Amino acid sequence: MFPLWYSPIYTEGLDPEARFPRERYRLVMESLSEDVREGRLRFREAERMDPEDLYLVHDHAYVRDFLNGTLDDSMVRRIGLRPWTEAIVERTLILTGGTIEATRQAVSESGFAGNLGGGTHHAYRDFGSGYCIFNDLAVAAKVAQRDFGIRRVVILDLDVHQGDGTAAIFENDSSVTTVSFHCGKNFPFRKMKSDYDMSLDEGIGDSEYLDGVERFVSRELAPMEFDLLFFQGGVDALETDRLGHLSLSREGMMRRNELVLDFARAKGIPLVITMGGGYGEPIETSVAAHADLFRQASHSSPSPGDVSLPQA
Repeated sequence: MFPLWYSPIYTEGLDPEARFPRERYRLVMESLSEDVREGRLRFREAERMDPEDLYLVHDHAYVRDFLNGTLDDSMVRRIGLRPWTEAIVERTLILTGGTIEATRQAVSESGFAGNLGGGTHHAYRDFGSGYCIFNDLAVAAKVAQRDFGIRRVVILDLDVHQGDGTAAIFENDSSVTTVSFHCGKNFPFRKMKSDYDMSLDEGIGDSEYLDGVERFVSRELAPMEFDLLFFQGGVDALETDRLGHLSLSREGMMRRNELVLDFARAKGIPLVITMGGGYGEPIETSVAAHADLFRQASHSSPSPGDVSLPQA
């Protein structure tokens, strides 16, 4: 059974007037209800993380000012999600906590786990950006190395926007390999240097995109030695996405997911999936693609003993 962390605060902690599709969290959760009833997937309540763990990757002054509600206005504007609610701090700590708990579960018990949220890859060490306040991928990776016996981590980011914050945070950390497939002419317009960057032309569709992912997985990722894989599974490369500029079909997105899931299962390593971006018009196209990913993960989850779990 695939464990998936979620909390109603993922939606309710954002203001309805914010320029962000906050309802997609609730809608994806609801669309997976049959999978829960049939016993393939189980929702787990995301809980507040220990704020001290943010200091593993984030600047102390930035963390303190966010938690105290004293961030400067320019930093708040750069993040977005305005107007901020009174619950924004609690939401951020719970959302990040969901990824940490999914990581704990993946490396200690189930092999595969996910967060119906997270993938906040635009957050840098000392500022947030692009709807991302703290970088849950980076925080969870360092918690895994500190607490769970993990040595080497790969963060595979298939969101249409470059994982610039993740790349910057781990620029000088050889224990974490960063990979980003993204539309070159898209946000962020100032790109950082990941360990592997695949810059894609606007408008490409299933065939070219999938060929690139398959080549990378088989030629670059497969020979690597690592202990934990994070999959930032944004679906904003869909042709219906208003912020994506690529042209993948729903079927192409599902094939992308299969490539990653099949690879992780064959390699026998723990896999943590985060939701990432999705800004479809209508939003139901993104919701369906997000649900596809978690449903596919529930079908692909390894049996006990099929994944090599580290000894913490």
